[in-house]
Amino acid sequence: LQGIFVLGLPYALLHSGYSGLLLIVLAAALCCYTGKILIACLYEENEDGQLIRVRDTYEDIANACCKKLSPSLGGIVVNVTQVVELIMTCILYLVVSGNLLSHSFPHIPLTEKTWSIIAFVTLLPCMFIRTLKIVSKLSQLCSLVHFVIIFVVITYCLTQMHQWSWAKFRLSLEFEDFLVSVGVIIFSYTSQIFLPTLEGNMKNPGEFRCMLNWTHFFACILKTTFALTAFLTWGEKTKEVITDNLPSFLETLVNLCLLTKALLSYPLPFFAATEIVYFCISKDNHSNYRSPLLALTVRGSFLLLTLLMAMFTPHFALLMGLSGSVTGAAMTFLLPSLFHLKLKWKKLSFLEKCADISVFILGFLCSLAGIVCSVKGLLAVFG
Repeated sequence: LQGIFVLGLPYALLHSGYSGLLLIVLAAALCCYTGKILIACLYEENEDGQLIRVRDTYEDIANACCKKLSPSLGGIVVNVTQVVELIMTCILYLVVSGNLLSHSFPHIPLTEKTWSIIAFVTLLPCMFIRTLKIVSKLSQLCSLVHFVIIFVVITYCLTQMHQWSWAKFRLSLEFEDFLVSVGVIIFSYTSQIFLPTLEGNMKNPGEFRCMLNWTHFFACILKTTFALTAFLTWGEKTKEVITDNLPSFLETLVNLCLLTKALLSYPLPFFAATEIVYFCISKDNHSNYRSPLLALTVRGSFLLLTLLMAMFTPHFALLMGLSGSVTGAAMTFLLPSLFHLKLKWKKLSFLEKCADISVFILGFLCSLAGIVCSVKGLLAVFG
């Protein structure tokens, strides 16, 4: 899920300057922290002081927090938020796939929508994915392709070291451009939706915190290196998607790699969204489908929905930004900190309470700023 945003990091540095480098580090630390406190909400201490996993999903955490108001209100809000974000992500991959195919084969007289349909056909086997193991193998391939893309871009940039200059960094910032950079950087780290399921499927859940630390540390190093080398290479000419800056012979290769990555990325949010909906409908175990026909119907409906929205939603990028500002900030910052305060208030130290409150305020401000920018963009388009 991070690949699309990572390719925009050099462009984010163009608009944020030196502060962008600090933001990449800060975003890694914050997202790692909210991931840990979210998982902490899955556990409660027993009489012997041992931590026992009493909740399994984001929905369970929300229901535990809102049980005095309504037993299922919190779960409904979380599930709707999760499904909206996941479906919008799936649609984005389809749109991106159509765009990449049309740019990779410009001599074939097909529109981007037609190419998106072709990409959709290759995703039909997603209807028959029943376990997270298959999705994880596809995600491993996706990560491999991602590293190939990063390696190609960084290698090319290193060949251009003779023209690097720190003078390319901006000292003065425009507020709205800076907010766009904040959104790109923060949402390049978001993964909280998948963490409860991931932690629950680990052979040794006790290693989760260590795993989260190392993955965010290496992600921060990789993203900083990638964004810095690319921006130093192209400076003010840095484009929104950095692969557009590459020479034509490399651009086609990288675009095909990006297409592969987009198609391999699709199953994870698709599987997560359909699991949530199917579980809500059937109230059955997540991993066992008692009604194969219902499961196929849910998955088929979601596949078709993503295609139709990719085909007919006008100004999708702006709508994606709007929904991402709402759902992304909520799932990454607002809800984890709020739930942690609610469930662990009596056991938290003063500094931990301050940290959670600070993350909540920061998430709210980021969400509000993103909404304002997206709405202004929509008004400008429709006005």
